[in-house]
Formats: sequence, structure tokens, C-alpha cells
Amino acid sequence: MKRRLFLRGAMTCAAIAAAVPAGLLVPRRVLAAWPGQAFAQTSFEQSLAALLGDVQVSRSGAIRLTAPDLAENGATVEVRVAVDLDGVDSITIFSEKNPFPLIASFSLTPDVRSHVTTRIKMTGVSDVIAVVRTDGRYYSARRRVKVTAGACN
Repeated sequence: MKRRLFLRGAMTCAAIAAAVPAGLLVPRRVLAAWPGQAFAQTSFEQSLAALLGDVQVSRSGAIRLTAPDLAENGATVEVRVAVDLDGVDSITIFSEKNPFPLIASFSLTPDVRSHVTTRIKMTGVSDVIAVVRTDGRYYSARRRVKVTAGACN
């Protein structure tokens, strides 16, 4: 059994070693659109501005943001965002009171259902905010989550 594990690991390493010089695994290409400036901001407003620029975001009932009212462990808070709008380009999740409020940003194609589920880390009581871009317009939804044991310090 250990021989199989060793051979599998050796084959994986060999494949990666061959792919890197061939240009098949180039991290710069993968991370080219990484919004590092937005993830580094320490307030919700700064993160929103760094990611989206100066845009008008209006609330929408077409966005269903699901999160627990009370999370016992801030290390794993499940958040679901489902959108009943056509042409959704992206779904972005913020936790307003976290040290770094921008949690995740998902870019979507028209062929994908506008639904994401993820687990996030939160500290204390905070609003979770979902911002959705569709047809060049921005919409949002909020939900207050109380955390009894924070994870982000």
C-alpha cells in the first residue's frame, strides 16, 4: 500500500515538474485579476471602492442571502447567496466588521446558475453583505449575524 502511495506521489511531482517549464502552470496568469488592493482594505467602504470603484449599489429583494442569526463558532459560518436576476456577472461577499471585510468575489458566466455557498470566518456581531453585478448595475442584500466565539483576530 505504501509503495502505491509513493509511486502516485512521484508521478504527481514528475507531472508538475514537466508542466512548469512547458508554461502550463503559470501562477501569474491565474492570479492576474486578483484584486489584492480590495482584499487589503480594513473597512467595508474602502473595500467596496477598491473593488468596484465609485458605483451606486441599491438593495434588492431578488437576492436571497442566507446565514444563521446566531453562529456558535465564527470560524465556520455558512453563507448562501442566490439571485433571481438575469445576466449576473459577479457575486461578492463582505463581512462588515471583520479586520479585512472583503471575504470572497465570484466571477460568473451567463451559463452558470447565480448561486454560491461558502463558509466564512467572522468576528463578533456583523452584517454579511452580498453585492451582485448584473448588466452593469449593482445590487445588494444584508443579513445580521451574531457570533458567540469569534475567529478573526
